[in-house]
Amino acid sequence: MPIRELPPHLVNQIAAGEVVERPASVVKELVENSLDAGARRIDIEIEAGGTRLVRVRDDGIGIERQELALALARHATSKIESLDDLARIASLGFRGEALPSIASVSRLRLTSRTAHSGGAWSIASDGGELEPVAPAAHPVGTTLEIRDIFFNTPARRRFLRSERTEFQHLQGVVERLALSRFSTAFRFAHNRRTIFDLAAAASREEQEQRVASIAGEEFIAQALYVEREAPGLRLCGWIARPTFSRSQADMQHFFLNGRAIRDRLLANAVRLAYQDVLYHGRFPAYLLYLDIDPAAVDVNAHPAKQEVRFREPGGVHDAIRRAVESALQATRPGAVGDAAAPVEARPAPEAAWRLAEMFPVSAGNVREALAGYEALHGAQPAGDGFVAGSGQYPLGHALAQLHGVFILAQNSEGLVIVDAHAAHERVIYERMKQQVRAGGVAAQPLLLPQSVRLGEAQAGLAEEIAPTLAQVGLVVDRVGADSIVVRAVPAALEGGDVAQLVRDILADVVEHGSSRRVEQLVDVVLASAACHAAVRARRSLTVAEMDALLRAMEATDKADQCSHGRPTWAQLSLQQLDGLFLRGR
Repeated sequence: MPIRELPPHLVNQIAAGEVVERPASVVKELVENSLDAGARRIDIEIEAGGTRLVRVRDDGIGIERQELALALARHATSKIESLDDLARIASLGFRGEALPSIASVSRLRLTSRTAHSGGAWSIASDGGELEPVAPAAHPVGTTLEIRDIFFNTPARRRFLRSERTEFQHLQGVVERLALSRFSTAFRFAHNRRTIFDLAAAASREEQEQRVASIAGEEFIAQALYVEREAPGLRLCGWIARPTFSRSQADMQHFFLNGRAIRDRLLANAVRLAYQDVLYHGRFPAYLLYLDIDPAAVDVNAHPAKQEVRFREPGGVHDAIRRAVESALQATRPGAVGDAAAPVEARPAPEAAWRLAEMFPVSAGNVREALAGYEALHGAQPAGDGFVAGSGQYPLGHALAQLHGVFILAQNSEGLVIVDAHAAHERVIYERMKQQVRAGGVAAQPLLLPQSVRLGEAQAGLAEEIAPTLAQVGLVVDRVGADSIVVRAVPAALEGGDVAQLVRDILADVVEHGSSRRVEQLVDVVLASAACHAAVRARRSLTVAEMDALLRAMEATDKADQCSHGRPTWAQLSLQQLDGLFLRGR
């Protein structure tokens, strides 16, 4: 066939295939327009899972009468005007494709009024055919009513799922939109039944109430608040404690300048921060908000605007990882939010961590380490010097050891149960990491330097970052256009697959702008060493030794879980114990 220009109606139908996937995508586009219009309240009403009716009403700035027809024209928008605007997009929408695409596959009515106009005006479209503008009754703001989605494209309508399924997709979209903008009130109704009605949330307490109503009370009860500012960006939000992990990544929400996104760079940064506190195969839950200069990010890199491209991905990645890691350090007994009373920070007991004392593992070495805790913290037998209710120590004082595995302790809240091996493992692991970081990663020269063949671009990248690699014990030299030679590796990784390690690091640098793969592998080795060095099950400990371990836990970051992500301690309150024995009934 000869090349010819497509008719406008067919162009709109093709665009609708990208914009209008299902009723949920219609709601997303309409609500984002309302948010861009400065709406302080948005009402969303749907019927039959959105297939019969989608109505979105807002109290935004409205649309002038003479612009109503233009609002339904392709590539007509009030949000950008020049190439400079495209380079620093601050609005959620900007392409001007949503409304004409939706209009081409539905029966649409747009009614709007501005603050300085004498009245409201309305325009209707039937499958893309516009009707004349007519007067209407409407307060300041805009209402879009979409009926019979895909009525004129039955082939696409057949791809819609059941009403229940479409409603679930719609609810998920509306919930994410409500989480994206706390300053806006949201009401959501399905088949004339209100699903939720959320007031605007200004204070952090009000915001947490909204989060709890959408993500659940348990999430916010187990959440840590994150707030960090770095040059050019600000991160805030909530991350769940490692013990609130998920079997899938269904509670991971990231908002960039108010836009919900799913970006691999950001997800990777959070995953790395959780790497040594999360149980294998589990996923963290979080709700994070990143504000960044719009000129430093390209939101026009993905057709659905779900993925973005950063000007300096490495800096953004590191800032997010550090912020989450810093918050996770508070997951220790006595930190804010734990059941026990808070405790003043204590210096880490040096005698507890000496590597020479921990290797090789023996009962004598373990006792020496525990004796070091006791000497530094002045542990006393349970009942001597501990006043119930004083909150002297978050984990209280040891009472006994159960089956050589669990430490039973009494604190002001009730009964504390500690997994001695898991707790000791975290204590050792954190100190070993401190020693490695303080002294640097020791390099082990290879008896026979190993040549690694790469692409020319990768070999050049390896040469460029060679000084950085040397800081973590990996010494490389470029010896050809497409090859390098590895002369030394981190001592902890001697005997590993050197070529694969180099390739993985270079892949990380290309994708994320940096790599922590060596540090990750070193941490894995340290975690394994700490696990083997920790006090083993069935080993009898004295009360003084148990108390010393409790004090060490209180002084150790991330002590709520071992290096494999398993919990180290649990609290049974007096109320829970009363309930077990029906006391007071």
